[in-house]
Amino acid sequence: TAGYKYLRDNYFYPPLPFKVLDKTPHLLAKQQSSLTIMVVGETARAANFSLQGYDKPTNQYTPKLGVKYFSDVSSCGTATAISVPCMFSRLDRNHYDSRIAQSQENALDIIQRSGVEVTWIDNNSSCKGVCVRVNSETVEPTKSNPLCDGRYCFDEVLVEELAAKLAKSDAKHQLLVLHMIGSHGPTYYRRYPEKDSKFLPDCPRSDIQNCSSEQLTNTYDNTIAYTDLVLSKLINLLQSSQADDKALLYVSDHGESLGEKGLYLHGFPYALAPKEQTQVPMLFWSNKLADTRFNQCIEQQRNHAFSHDNIFDTLLGLTHVQSTEYHPEQDIFNACSTQS
Repeated sequence: TAGYKYLRDNYFYPPLPFKVLDKTPHLLAKQQSSLTIMVVGETARAANFSLQGYDKPTNQYTPKLGVKYFSDVSSCGTATAISVPCMFSRLDRNHYDSRIAQSQENALDIIQRSGVEVTWIDNNSSCKGVCVRVNSETVEPTKSNPLCDGRYCFDEVLVEELAAKLAKSDAKHQLLVLHMIGSHGPTYYRRYPEKDSKFLPDCPRSDIQNCSSEQLTNTYDNTIAYTDLVLSKLINLLQSSQADDKALLYVSDHGESLGEKGLYLHGFPYALAPKEQTQVPMLFWSNKLADTRFNQCIEQQRNHAFSHDNIFDTLLGLTHVQSTEYHPEQDIFNACSTQS
């Protein structure tokens, strides 16, 4: 089981010697300044995004900003502890091993060494080891903020944190990773402010087995609609930045079961997990989408099959990092960047 493997890899085996993957990555000299925002979603499943064809309007904000939605993206795992480290790791899903991943550099390490200022801002449980060698901040839910209740903060707090960070930093090249609490269950109702309850009746309780199917789905859909609002606010912030090259990439860590086949929540063994737990939403915004050729190229890419295995190279591509570890054929946007 996953629990046994975690114990085995973390407590019973000595750690492996740490492996530097690329000692001399460097920035390609194309851009004078760049700002890349990577948003790691939590428990958002693709099936409940209206951008995916869902019949309820869960994406009311981001389409107005011209985002590109990727409709066939699969996760590396069905739980955060696997998916998040795997997403940033050079290892792909079929070869992922937490012990090996922890003992070597990930995408953030390489991007940082190239000269990009990298910061991880967490509104979830933790970065699962991904951010140990870069700047990282955790949102404190106990701080006096109307978005926080002492135990959790709504994800709009990430918009505030990002604005504060951008105001303070004068780095020419930045990558900020924002880790959302997203649709973390079973207390879905604690993930969005009451004023953002778009779908009613919802179910403000944690014993979700006592909610009707309609209430449960409405509560979950409210979390997705709220995530869409937060993403739109992050993009608005990005649009107002002075950076020459600006991009936001959002991808969820895994999906969720909401009663289909009698299953709830997530974390099922991958081989047996239903697609509700493995099909995740991904969306992209960039100021380069104003370029018609780039826009049309991305439009052609967005229904291809991708997975968390593509994130490592895509992040290197978005941040313009030249590295021996970069596999251009794995970078979702590479075909389009070479045209523009």
